[in-house]
Amino acid sequence: MNEFAVLRALHVLGVVLWIGGVAFVTTVLLPGLRHEEGDRLARFDRLERRFAWQARITTLLVGVTGFWMTGRYGLWPRFASPEFWWMHAMVAVWVIFTLMLFVLEPAFLHRWLEARNKRDPPGTFALVQRLHWVLLAISLLTVVGAVLGVH
Repeated sequence: MNEFAVLRALHVLGVVLWIGGVAFVTTVLLPGLRHEEGDRLARFDRLERRFAWQARITTLLVGVTGFWMTGRYGLWPRFASPEFWWMHAMVAVWVIFTLMLFVLEPAFLHRWLEARNKRDPPGTFALVQRLHWVLLAISLLTVVGAVLGVH
């Protein structure tokens, strides 16, 4: 087994756990909370925090393995070609999630959503759902593009 196969396997494993978790949160957890009474956002936050560490670890794994493969195997020139649009998409999705998980949520997003939820609980919950659907959609499009692109 060569180094590239191990790196790619770790990379794909990270993507499966990360994006699979986003899919679960978006398609199961949020819809399941939609019809519950009480503070849905607080309940969602409590449950999602358990996934947040998995998401942080797997996005780090995906970033490390992705950049390692790109550098080690001289793949940087691919970013100059529109034919490899999916590589740009992978980096963009990774940057979005990394910023959300490590910068925006801890810095202000969590507090902003809590304050917004006090004024408009249904609207805030709907906003959180819409944002998760957008993130899931671009993530899945990127996964499909990457799989088709490498084959």
